[in-house]
Amino acid sequence: MPQDSFLVGLIGSGIGPSLSPALHEREAGRQGLRYHYRLIDIDRLGVGPEAVGDLVRAARDLGFDGLNITHPCKQLVIGHLDALAPQAEALGAVNTVVFEDGRAVGHNTDVTGFAASFARGLPDARLERVVQLGAGGAGAAVAHALLTLGAGHITVVDALPERAADLAVALNRHFGDGRAAAATPDTLPKLLTDADGIVHATPTGMAAHPGIPLPAELLHPGLWVAEVVYRPLETELLRTARALGCATLDGGGMAVFQAVDAFRLFTGREPDSMRMLADIAELAGTAAVRN
Repeated sequence: MPQDSFLVGLIGSGIGPSLSPALHEREAGRQGLRYHYRLIDIDRLGVGPEAVGDLVRAARDLGFDGLNITHPCKQLVIGHLDALAPQAEALGAVNTVVFEDGRAVGHNTDVTGFAASFARGLPDARLERVVQLGAGGAGAAVAHALLTLGAGHITVVDALPERAADLAVALNRHFGDGRAAAATPDTLPKLLTDADGIVHATPTGMAAHPGIPLPAELLHPGLWVAEVVYRPLETELLRTARALGCATLDGGGMAVFQAVDAFRLFTGREPDSMRMLADIAELAGTAAVRN
């Protein structure tokens, strides 16, 4: 008989407001599955991100079917897995772990999740020159997605210059020389003058990390602005950009489409992405998902 009961979880920091449990459990309920999604918040446990390996091993021993992994553990978790899917290996970041025959296998559904959301929400956006804020696990996924969608050039900006440089090198190795470059935050005024759009891929703006990731005066109506943060959906960055007349994309679509792919990996069942988009609009507010 096909499995009809699943236990999964999310490991990360400040994840109390996450909508992942509701997204997964609602879709599972519609498919007649018993599905329990648990939050494993390292802040509440009083441990650092380096404890992710112990948490993965504990979840496997306790009979979990899989885990989602979020900030700040997407890269640290790799050293504690038995195998990586090609996409996760190329990215150097994991957001989904599936337990198969006692082995922990890492996947990354952020790339396909962001690509599907961007194609749906900003289908006419120019992609010749893109500036990306953030070179962590989510940033690597977003940059891969944008270059796969046909972006001409991405400039990666990060508070840690070495991290931005490492990502740019990896992107050029994967997509071809000259497709990516690294820059420091002090160059943003010049970069954004010439850019078609900006993608934000840092935790700033999350419920646990409020604020805006760049000086608001650098935004202008010629930019499109895409956000990875989805809780809240209306971040300060998006609110400011929208008021200036920028085309915007919130993080809700990426959250749904990465969850769609993770649900499929956990259960072997095909989820209904349109139902899940409606779910996040209801859960996070009707302004969440824009067609």
